Amino acid sequence: MIELYTWGTPNGRKVSIMLEECGLPYRVHPIDITKGDQFAPDYLAINPNSKIPAIIDPDGPGGQPLNLFESGAILIYLAEKTGCLLPSDPRGRALTLQWLMFQMGGIGPMFGQTHHFRKFAPEPVPYAIERYSKETRRLYGVLEARLGEADYLAGDYSIADIATYPWVTRAEWQGIDLTQFPRVARWAEKIAARPAVRRGMAVPG
Repeated sequence: MIELYTWGTPNGRKVSIMLEECGLPYRVHPIDITKGDQFAPDYLAINPNSKIPAIIDPDGPGGQPLNLFESGAILIYLAEKTGCLLPSDPRGRALTLQWLMFQMGGIGPMFGQTHHFRKFAPEPVPYAIERYSKETRRLYGVLEARLGEADYLAGDYSIADIATYPWVTRAEWQGIDLTQFPRVARWAEKIAARPAVRRGMAVPG
């Protein structure tokens, strides 16, 4: 039974979706980041970076428990543990990791800043809103172009799609009209229809 420490954010939902897709049993521990649960000493012992998500796998490598944080690292670990949603051939693996890193280095940080300055900042900061909104739109353009070449980001459905999809579900927060990115919209609809995705998106519930 994997212990999942999470909250209802795009980063948290990546891991709950992956656990559902791979059929791994897990127990949810809600970490309410609006109340500062991520700074509790017990949680810092699991994730010293005080972010969500994190997991504890009691049956880690060599049969020993493994604590793991950073959503991308967790996705790769679970994929390698189960053989699920990460190709074993070098070309497919490289493409999947490329698009996963695109999410980790681009979509996550930039969309997150857009969310903050458009929705949560205590007062408007026009320069920041313009800067991050413009970059968010550019990244949607990259997704749109890629999804004109392939059904999914790495060709087949993979951890790259799982990492990216929860951020796209908050397009409204980003000031993005998905009708302007029809390929992204179709891709998101296909992913949303997957039963495991629906279950994972409902965590922590």
